[in-house]
Amino acid sequence: MAPRIVPPKVYYRVFVVLILLTLATTGIAYLDLRFLNPVAAITIAVCKASLVVLFFMHVRYSVRLTWVFLCAGLLWLTVLIGLTLSDALTRDWLPVPAPWSATASKNRR
Repeated sequence: MAPRIVPPKVYYRVFVVLILLTLATTGIAYLDLRFLNPVAAITIAVCKASLVVLFFMHVRYSVRLTWVFLCAGLLWLTVLIGLTLSDALTRDWLPVPAPWSATASKNRR
């Protein structure tokens, strides 16, 4: 299979989109979205990583075997994150003790 020649215009467009997504990440960092801040930042990061993998690493124009290995890697990453979360979310956490100054002030009375 002959290598596909990608016009430079595609790379420029992807670069502009990456810059816009970087600015969006910076803008979201200054917004108070409570628990959605990390979700929004990770979503934008996944979009940027997808663009880099698809266009700059030429996966978009690759053969199906490359896509199989890409999907296998993503599946393995999902399994590892799932196992880590299942451990962290089902663990009995110890309560955090009070700060030293609060404990000392209670002992004075």
